[in-house]
This record gives sequence, C-alpha cells and structure tokens, in this order.
Amino acid sequence: MEGKKYILITFILLLSASRLNADYRSDIYNAFISNDMGRWKKTIDLMNLEMNKSNEFILELINYQYGYIGWCLGNDREKEAEVYMNLAEKNIKTLESLSYKPSITNSYKSAFYGFRIGLNVIKAPFYGPKSIRYAEMAIEGDASNPFGYIQYANCQYYMPEAFGGSKKKAIEYYIKALRLMESKAEAIAGDWNYLNLLTIIGKAYREAADSANAKVYYEKALAAEPEFMWIKDELYPEIIKKR
Repeated sequence: MEGKKYILITFILLLSASRLNADYRSDIYNAFISNDMGRWKKTIDLMNLEMNKSNEFILELINYQYGYIGWCLGNDREKEAEVYMNLAEKNIKTLESLSYKPSITNSYKSAFYGFRIGLNVIKAPFYGPKSIRYAEMAIEGDASNPFGYIQYANCQYYMPEAFGGSKKKAIEYYIKALRLMESKAEAIAGDWNYLNLLTIIGKAYREAADSANAKVYYEKALAAEPEFMWIKDELYPEIIKKR
C-alpha cells in the first residue's frame, strides 16, 4: 500500500512540474509575440527562484535567458545583459558538470561567446574563434540539433567577410536549422524559437536586398502566429512598402 502511495505522490509531483513548465513556456511565447519584455523578465526571474530545478528545467531557463540577453543587447541595455549572462553561464556550467545534453549546452556556449563580443567588440579576436568552435562541436555532437546550426549561422553572419564570414552561407545554415525544427511539428507549436528563426531568415534576406524571399518568411511566421506583433506591425509592412 505504501508503495502505491509513493508512486501516486511521485506522479502528482511530476504532473505539477510539467504543468509549471508549460505555463512558463506559454508566458514566454505570449511575451514574445506581444513584445512584452517586462513579462519575459518577470518569467525568467520567477523561474530562477524555483527550488530543486531539474536539468530539463535549467535548460529551458537558459533558453529564455538567452532570448532576453539578445533583446537587451539589441536595445542598449548592456549592464542588464551582463547580469543575465552571468546567471545563464552558471546554469550552463551546472549542466556541463553533469554531462547533460552536451550538444545543446555547446550551442549556448557558442551564443554566449557571441554575446560577449557584443559587450566588448575588442574581444572579438579572442571570443570569435571560441564561438565558432563550440557551434561546430554542437553540430558534431548532434547533427539533428537546430541550435548548433543557428549559432554557426550567427558566426557566419556577423563575422566580417575579410575573416571568413559569409551571409550567404549563414542563410543556408539558418534554413538547415529551420528544416530540423519543422521536422518535429509538435515541438514548434507555441515555441518562440521557431518564430524568431523565421524572423531572422526574413531579416537576413531583407538585408541582402532580396525582399521577395524576406516576404515569404515573414508570411510564414504570420501564418504560424497571426498576432506576432514584431512582424505584423513593423517588419511585414516595411517589406510591403519597399516592394
């Protein structure tokens, strides 16, 4: 009887944790599509306060910290970006010490070296090769991990051509990552990463003066989420006006 009671309690705890994670995922998604970064920040702060975090929970938190840091760097909030970068890097070290999903943790290590360049461009010669190497390690460790390809594409996109960067190659890797994401249709529903990748591809094409393809990817994002404000109210009208 005691054994059955223990199993029931364990099941209830697991179910509660699953619901909690789903709530956080929903909060982040809704914050992303409505451009409510105050809500995003509140969500990751609440997640950070959770006790007894599972490895999967920590990995999810890193993803949301990654998104928030990127937004901070794009909006001249470098000091805030550094605070959350330090928190995220501690989380990565925790997972690394447990050898948990090394391909994905290497993806984030690549991303954070890129962010460090954003904080101090003078460090690019030091951090740039590290960012590339960790992206390559992510792909070598798991060729089905889209984040490895995204980070490698970012390296190619932001690296000057004189040092081997290629925006054309970056787009190819972004699209490779997109195909991998779309191969798991159930995983991309309600996932901010999917909409963000479509946006990145659209913007890359726009900056390459290919407004036709930019329009294709913006429309693809709006088909997945019609209320995605960033594209609906800003990027898509811009490309239509330009065309």
